[in-house]
Formats: sequence, structure tokens, C-alpha cells
Amino acid sequence: MRLHRLDITAFGPFGGSQRVDFDTLSAAGLFLLHGPTGAGKTSVLDAVCYALYGSVPGARQSGQGLSLRSDHADPGTRTEVRLELTVAGRRLEVTRHPPWERPKKRGPGTTLDKAQTWLRAYDPAAGAWQDLSRSHQEIGEEITQLLGMSREQFCQVVLLPQGDFARFLRADAEARARLLGRLFDTQRFADVEKRLAERRRATEARVREGDAALLADAHRMQQEAGDAMELPELAPGEPGLAEAVLGAAAVARSTARERLAVAGCRLTAAESAQAAADLALADVRELARLQHRFAEARRRAALLEERAGAHRAAQARMERGRKAETVAPALELREAAEAEHRLAAAAEAHARGLLPQAFADAGAAGLAAAARRAAEELGGLESARRAEHRLAELVAERTGLDRQERADEDVLRESGSWLAGWDATRAGLQTRLESAQEAATRAEQLAVQREPARRRLDAARLRDQLAGDTEEARKRALASEWNALTARAHWLDLKEQRLNGIAAELAAQLTDGAPCAVCGATEHPARARRVAGHVDREAEERALAAHQRADEQRAEDERRLGAVREALAAASAEAGDTPTGQLAAQTEALEREYARARRDASGLHAAREELRRAEQERERRLADRQQAEVRAASRLTRRDTLDQERAVLAEELAQARGGAGSVAARAAQLERQTALLTDAADAARAAEDSARRLKEADARLADAAYRAGFATPRDVAAALLGDAAHRELQHLLDARQSEEAAVRALLAEADTAAAAQRPPADLEAAERAAASAAGQLREAASARDAAARCCAELDRLSARAADGVRRLGPLREEYDRVARLAALTAGTSADNERRMRLESYVLAARLEQVAAAATARLHRMSSGRYTLVHSDDRTGRGRSGLGLHVVDAWTGRERDTATLSGGETFFASLALALGLADVVTDEAGGVRLDTLFIDEGFGSLDDQTLDEVLDVLDSLRERDRSVGIVSHVADLRRRIHAQLEVVKGRSGSALRGPG
Repeated sequence: MRLHRLDITAFGPFGGSQRVDFDTLSAAGLFLLHGPTGAGKTSVLDAVCYALYGSVPGARQSGQGLSLRSDHADPGTRTEVRLELTVAGRRLEVTRHPPWERPKKRGPGTTLDKAQTWLRAYDPAAGAWQDLSRSHQEIGEEITQLLGMSREQFCQVVLLPQGDFARFLRADAEARARLLGRLFDTQRFADVEKRLAERRRATEARVREGDAALLADAHRMQQEAGDAMELPELAPGEPGLAEAVLGAAAVARSTARERLAVAGCRLTAAESAQAAADLALADVRELARLQHRFAEARRRAALLEERAGAHRAAQARMERGRKAETVAPALELREAAEAEHRLAAAAEAHARGLLPQAFADAGAAGLAAAARRAAEELGGLESARRAEHRLAELVAERTGLDRQERADEDVLRESGSWLAGWDATRAGLQTRLESAQEAATRAEQLAVQREPARRRLDAARLRDQLAGDTEEARKRALASEWNALTARAHWLDLKEQRLNGIAAELAAQLTDGAPCAVCGATEHPARARRVAGHVDREAEERALAAHQRADEQRAEDERRLGAVREALAAASAEAGDTPTGQLAAQTEALEREYARARRDASGLHAAREELRRAEQERERRLADRQQAEVRAASRLTRRDTLDQERAVLAEELAQARGGAGSVAARAAQLERQTALLTDAADAARAAEDSARRLKEADARLADAAYRAGFATPRDVAAALLGDAAHRELQHLLDARQSEEAAVRALLAEADTAAAAQRPPADLEAAERAAASAAGQLREAASARDAAARCCAELDRLSARAADGVRRLGPLREEYDRVARLAALTAGTSADNERRMRLESYVLAARLEQVAAAATARLHRMSSGRYTLVHSDDRTGRGRSGLGLHVVDAWTGRERDTATLSGGETFFASLALALGLADVVTDEAGGVRLDTLFIDEGFGSLDDQTLDEVLDVLDSLRERDRSVGIVSHVADLRRRIHAQLEVVKGRSGSALRGPG
């Protein structure tokens, strides 16, 4: 890789455009980049790094790239870095624009432009540049692939920061591992360590899980076996756990089977005792039953003897009831006849009471004859009834004709009056309809004008409000701009004062024996002193913060002013120049006229409907008048016919009614008289028949009572038993008979009589003995079942535990193998004697290569005195593998690099940096690095050592390689002729030199 040209604009401390011609500087092979502290020497290297990778070295990278812009640049100038270089035989040009917060092209305020990147390649055949890409990602990947290095590797290999390698010399193993890991990308070896550790933890967790399940089964077996099993005092994952659990389970199973056999013997003995107790209890219960049966029979016999008199009385009453039952039919017949006679006599008296006095003494035959005569007269009135009905119809029809005539006269009169005013009514409705239509058209026209008028009025009101807001925002923006300018001037004054006194500030941090951060010298004979009014970092930072806050407030106020002005312009364009009051009056007048038009147009539909209904009403009235005239002509003929027929019927009815008001009244009178006479005749005949039947029933009852042995019929009624009384008496007699037979049978049983002769049975003692035997049997059965369940559960759990142990065997072997590998790669295994991690082992090999490459240059810089060697020795309790020692040829002893002096540390770290650059270059694929930069540290060398170091650096020019030294040491300006000077000032820094 060779750099040709670098163009920077508004970058870092450079407010304008600057160019670096590396071809001219590299012609001598060795060139110097110098300038005062803070001028921007390192910013040139930052620009190279930014052009290649889109970011600067890590310690100076912040934000999204906004901090790269120069504070001295003109607001309208965009930050740009362009680098032309040759890599892998191709000449490329990389141009980068970081994000830029620029002023808006229209209106106040700022806007943010995104970062941009261009990559071009030079085509020698065409003699022109060709665009390759504008994608940040594609360009970054292309540059990284061509260089073969990441940004971190490039900053360590090409830009050679001496401070980092001085610390690398004195660092411990962990710090060296971090730096080497970034440079040589050994993350894959760390990933192997991590992967093995994760697999070890995963398999360990699975083994512990299996052991936990095994212990859980062991605890369940212990719960079943009780004191017959003792658990091993081992935790999940510990060796020997499976064997201990299986052994304890075997002992528990053997003990459980012995307990099962003993429980079986006890159960057999308890069953035999239970059977004997049950047999004895059954015998005692049978004896007690027979003795109780005999005593109960004797008690029932005594009770029957006590109730013998009541039994004989019941038998006598049953006998009289049977005799009375033979007379019961005659008695029932006499009672029925008497009841029938009473009803017939009452009906006759009622029927005679309804007849006129003339029929009071008439017999049944006379009443029947009178009823026949009345019926004959009623039959003769049927024709008169029809004539009367017809007369009523004629009268009703005549009345209807009169009513129809009056109604038709009303219709003719009303229709004539209404039709006479039809022309005026129609003209009025037509006028009303046309007015409503005109109002609707006017309302539609006004509706189109309403919305623009409203918008214009709202815009005018907003215009008036924004006019005041614009003036207020303008005043705030002017005040904020003045404050920002004042704060910026104050900050720049303080910054210049601090830069003028920066030497005193750096001198305050010097200590005897420690190297200077600027020149690297360990002796400080003439330190700068602070003067009165010295400005320190805190004061400058406070002024900068105040300037930034004021500038942010200025930008915000300008943004607000622009927004208010834009809104005012929009409102003014909408409202025009018409005053708001005039627009409000015009809008209000338009609304009133629109409301009035809407109100007038609202009657359009009603007017149309009313005109339609009026026309329908006219047609209806014309039809009604015509129909009324037709009906009037037909009524005259019909009225004459009805009058003639009514006169004939009236004469006929006068003869038929007699003294009644009507034929119907006369017929109703005759119908009632006929019915009363007929009912009275029937009642009289029924009373005579019932009296005869009652007399016959009395005679039959007296004869039947005498034959049955009763003195009077009344005695028969007293002896009769009802159905309920008969059933109850018969039930008592049957129960007495059954009880006597049962008692005789019980007293005649031989075994019952024999049991009565024996002593009383002791049932309670027998039951207690049987209950005791049953309890012992239940206890024995429960003990035997518990022992059987225990054996079965122990067998099941033991089988499951054995199966779990078999399945866990391969997993445990895998865990042992992975754990050994993980411990070996992590440096914690006893087999790893030097406690080196896998990544450290790889880095140790790389460090050994770096030490060998660095020794070639260190040996020359130190005049053959020093050699760098890699050491695998452990430091204290730490791990080994990344030790770095220096061998002193003058003493022949190997010592730590921390014992080197300041100058020795510098050229040792320089040799180490150069050696590391060679190794990283080889690691990256052998990309040739034709341009290198070395940053600071030469002030700590004496003249002879400086000459030797420069000779070594000058030797790097072999094969057309160039080296740039970044330093402010004055002696180097005398020794190195090709120079690039960085000059600082209040308007920004500038470059002086070739190009």
C-alpha cells in the first residue's frame, strides 16, 4: 500500500482546504510531520484512517461523525476527505463526506445531510477515473479486503502509536492478550474455549438433572422402606452416586420381602381366629332368638285372653248386620219412593203457582186440553209474523232512501262550492311552488360561496395572530444570535489564552524520572510557570459548553422564526389584504342570506305535495257529484213502490195483533201460556204416580222386616252396617283368629320350647369376642397389604433407577470427556502445566514471531546490546504464555522489559511495533506496506541512539518504502530534510510543505 495524495477540507483543526503530496514527501524515504502541540499533526493521520475506514482511531471517534467537522470552517463549506493510494496493484481514490448540519437553502435554520462515500479506480488504458461504488458498506468491505486489515490492525501497523507499544512492553499477560487478540483475530480460538465451556455446563446440567431424578427416586424408596434404607450422603454430579443408590435399593428390597413373609403368617392366624369367633357368635344369636320367640308367644296368648269379651260382642254385632242386609233392598226402595214423591209434589205446586187463578183447581186432563187450544192459536199467527217482518224492512229501506237523499244533497252542495273556487286555489298553489323552487336555487348558489368565505376569514384571523408572533420570534432570534456570537468570542479568547499557557499546564503534570508526554525526556530542568490569569481546561470547557448551548438556542429560535414566517405567508396568501372585520361582516351577511334561502326552500316539497293532493281532491269531488245526481233519479221510482206495499201490510197486521202491541208480542204471549199449561199437566200426573209407588213400598218393607226378625223397619235401619264399618269389624275378627292360630303354632315348636328351658344367652360377650377377632384380622390384612405395596413400589422405583443409570452412562462419559477438554483449553486442568488458555497459546506463538522480528531491529538500534525474547513463565498466581523479556548482552542476564530506561523503552517499543507490523502484514496475506507513520517518542533519545534509530528507519526505505515521523522534536527538523509543517492559528490550522 502506497499513499499518493491526501485532500482535506473543513476537517478537524483545518478550517479550509489542505493538500498533502505523499509522492513528494516519500521521495527521500524518510519525512517529518511536525508542528506545535495542538496544531493537528495527528489529525492528518486521522484523515488517512477516516478516508480508508470511515472512522478515526477509537480514542478520537465519537458521535455519528459530526465531531470531525472543523469549528473554523465556513457554514457553507462541507467537510471532505479525499485519499489517492495504490494497493494490490490498483490505483484508487476514496472520497468521504461525513454527516453535515448545513444551513437551509430556503428559510432560517439548519438541516442534516447524510454521509456520502465515493470509490473510483484509475484506468491506465483509458487514462481516466472510473466510478466503482457509492455504498458505505461495499466500499468498506472492498478496502478491508484489499488491505487485508481491519481498522484496529491498520492503526497499529501503519500508524504505529508509540505510547501503546510502550504500555505493551510493561503490560501484564491479560493486557497483552487483549491487544494481540484484536490484531491477530484469535476470536475463533476463544470461541472454541467458550463452546467447550458451554458444552461442559450443558452436559453437567444434564448429568446433575439425571442424578437429581435418581436421588428423587431414592428418597421415594426411603419413604417406602422407612428405616430399612439409608441414603448415601452424595450430591448430584458426584462420583459413585449411582452405585450407592442401587446398592441401598437392593438392601431395602430384601428387607421388604422378609417383612412381607412375616405379615402373611400373621394374617393366616388371624383368619382362623376370626372364623371360630364368628361360629360362636352365630350359635349365641340363634339361642337368643329362640328364647325371645318363646317369651313373645306367651305374651301374645295372655293378651288374647284379656280381649275375649270384646271379641264375642263383635261376633254378635256381625250376625245382626248380616240379617239386616236381607231387608236392606226393601228399605232402600221405600226411601227412594218417598224422595221421588216429595220432588213430584214440589214440582206440581210450583207449576200451578205460575198459572192464572182460573186453572187453580183443574186436573191433569183439564190442563192438557187448555194447552192444546193455546198451541192451535199460536200456529195461526205465523203468516202475520212474516208480514210484520216485511213491513219493518220496508220502513227501514224508506228511511235509508231519505238519509241517502240528504247525504247526496250535502255532497252536491259542498262539491259545487269547492269546485267554484278551484281556479283561484290552483293559481295560489302554483305561485307558492315556483317561489320555493327559486329559493332552493338561490340556496345552492350561496352554499358554494360559504366555505371559501369561512376559510378566508379563518386565514385572516390567523394572519393577524401570526403577525404579532413573527415580530416576537424575530426579536428572540436576534437576541439569541447576539448571545451565540458573544459566547463564541469568549470561548475563542479563553482557548487562545489556554493554548498560549499550555506549556505551564503540561509542566504541572511532570514528575522527576517519568518521561515527558510531549518529548519523552525523563529530565525536566526548565519547567514553564503559570502566569496570573491562567486559563485551565475546566474554564475552557465551561466556555465551550456555554457557546454550544447559546448556538443551539440560536438555531432553535431561527427555526421557530422560519416556521412562523412560513405560516404567516400561507395565511396572508389565503386571506389577501382585506381587513378581518370586513371579511367577518361579509361572511355573516352571506350566512344570513343562506339561512333565509334555506328556510324559504324548505317548503318546496310541501308545496308540490299540496298541489298534487288538491288535484286529486278535484277529481274526487267531480266523481262524487256525478254519482249523487244518478242516485237521485233512481230514488223517485223506488220510493213510490215502497209506499204502496206498506199500506197493504199495515191493514193485514191490524187484524192479527188483536189487543197486543205487535204480532210478535201476541205470539210470545201464546207461547208462554202453552208452556205453562203443559208443564202443570205433566207435574200433576207425576205427583199422582209417585204417591201410588210410595204406598206400595211401605207395604213391602213391613213384610220383609217381620220375616227377618225385626219388630219395626226402624230396627232394621239401626242394625245395618256400612261398608267401612263392615270391613273394620271383619278385619278385627280375622286378626283375632290369625293371632290365636299363630300363638298356638309357636307354643307347639319343639326347639323353641327346648331353648326356653336353657339359661339366657350372653349375646354381648359373644359380639365383643367376634369384634376383637375381626379387628385383629383387619390389622393383619393391612400390615400384609402395606408390605406388599412396599415391595411392589420398591421394585418399580429400583427398576426405574436402574434404567436411569443405564441411560445416564453415555451422558456421564460425554461429560467427563468434554470437562477434560474444557479444563485443558481454559488452563485449569492439572495436565496444563503452564495454565495457558487455548487463545493464549495461539497468541504466545504470534508473540514469539513478533519478538523474533523485533529483535532484528532492536539489536541494531541498541548497538547489539538488547534482544527481545518470549517467555512462557508464570507470573505470580497468573497464567503463563504471554511474557516478554529483554536479554542484555552486556550482562548476559534476562530481565523484565519494565526495567528499561525511557530512551531504551522507546526504541524497544519502536522495534516491537515494526516487528508487529511485519507479522500482521504476513498474517493479512502479505500486502506490501510502502508507507508507515511513527507518532512521537523521539525526545527521549540521545544523539547516538537517535542516529542509530534513524538508520534503522532509513533502512525501511528498502524496496521503495517510505516512513513518516510525527514529532515536534527540534533536532529532527535538522536531521530530516523532507518535512510537512502544521501551523495553527485562530482561523484554524494549515499545512506547509510539498504539494
